[in-house]
Amino acid sequence: MKNKQLYYWILTGLLSFYMLFAAWFAETHQAEFTGRMGFPAYFRVELTIAKIIGAIVLLIPQTSQRIREWVYVGFCICMISAFIAKCSSGYGFMEAAQPAISLVFFLLVIFLLQKVNNLPYKLSEKQS
Repeated sequence: MKNKQLYYWILTGLLSFYMLFAAWFAETHQAEFTGRMGFPAYFRVELTIAKIIGAIVLLIPQTSQRIREWVYVGFCICMISAFIAKCSSGYGFMEAAQPAISLVFFLLVIFLLQKVNNLPYKLSEKQS
């Protein structure tokens, strides 16, 4: 159990850092986000704020498991959307595959979260 918790917290820390970096990158490379991908500026700001809040929430140990699950779901939706947006914007394979690879890590952390908390593998209510 200790190894699973250690792996979970290492991956959570890395993925939180990754999302903070993604938020910083979106702010410092505004032209690429709004120009090449065609998103409005307010959407970039919204995503940046959501990524920062989500990354910080994941790093707080007292955060409930339900909140953690929803933060990870939000990050997974963000990665799926980023993959679709990059494929549609003419990015190369490696640039477009980066969000899909990140998605695999987010799914791994969700799996570890459920293992650490001894929950069934679905995100539904606990069974008695």
